[in-house]
Amino acid sequence: MKVSEQEAVESAARDLGAFLERRREQIAQRWADAPLFRAVFTVSRDEAEEACRAVVDALSEVAATGRLEDIVAPGFDRVRDQLGRMSGSRTRTGAGPAQIADEVAALRGPVAELLRAESADASAPEAAERMLALTLLMGTLRLVVMQTALSSGQELIARQRQQLLEVATPVISLWEGVVAVPLIGTLDSARSQVVMESLLESIVDRGARYVILDITGVPTVDSLVAQHLLKTVDAARLMGAECIVSGIRPAIAQTIVHLGIDLGSVLTRASLADALAHVLSRQGVEAAPRADTR
Repeated sequence: MKVSEQEAVESAARDLGAFLERRREQIAQRWADAPLFRAVFTVSRDEAEEACRAVVDALSEVAATGRLEDIVAPGFDRVRDQLGRMSGSRTRTGAGPAQIADEVAALRGPVAELLRAESADASAPEAAERMLALTLLMGTLRLVVMQTALSSGQELIARQRQQLLEVATPVISLWEGVVAVPLIGTLDSARSQVVMESLLESIVDRGARYVILDITGVPTVDSLVAQHLLKTVDAARLMGAECIVSGIRPAIAQTIVHLGIDLGSVLTRASLADALAHVLSRQGVEAAPRADTR
């Protein structure tokens, strides 16, 4: 790019920055009615206008530096902070990144109208340069917000996944000093880690001396699942608790033998009831058989 052209771009950016600063209030008032701000600030318009002013100030700072297409330019940090919270709020209400990006793109219109109104001759080269500078700036803003929205969405998904894992792996107190973890569904590495952490915390918090891992609801057991179980058993032992695995169905038992998986060091029982009866007998408690009520 020729020096004169570069100077023209920088001059247009500075002019745009001054314009944004000068028209701050008018832009904030118009943006407060835009879908992006209106959807987030549903109670107080004053809050919406204050948020708009913060974004205008940040964009004015970016324009003053001339780095209109630089997503790490000074000023965009404040945009990320303000619009990041807003996009996170919009994501939680079901808005996707594309919708949020479109709402950000719609912010250009009100600013462009004010910018054209200030120009005595909209066809003059200087006016065209300022409009181009605004287009570049708003395009970069859209990219920044999309990145922030995607990041917020990924964080939300990660938190929800963690919550689902924790809910899906409850630790139940069966007797004094006895806890059980009924496992249902596929046991992968992430879930195994949650099981282990929850179990070890329960051993400490509840003073558990016996732990029952019930795999009745686990559809299949392969070498990876078996390794996860062995690690959980070993971790429980290190915490001073005896671990029993229950619910090994005939098909799973055959699979374990076929794969050559050694569970010889693990105490097993056919069902959760059998495991609990074993633990109670170890504690000197006699479990009477259930009376026949027929």
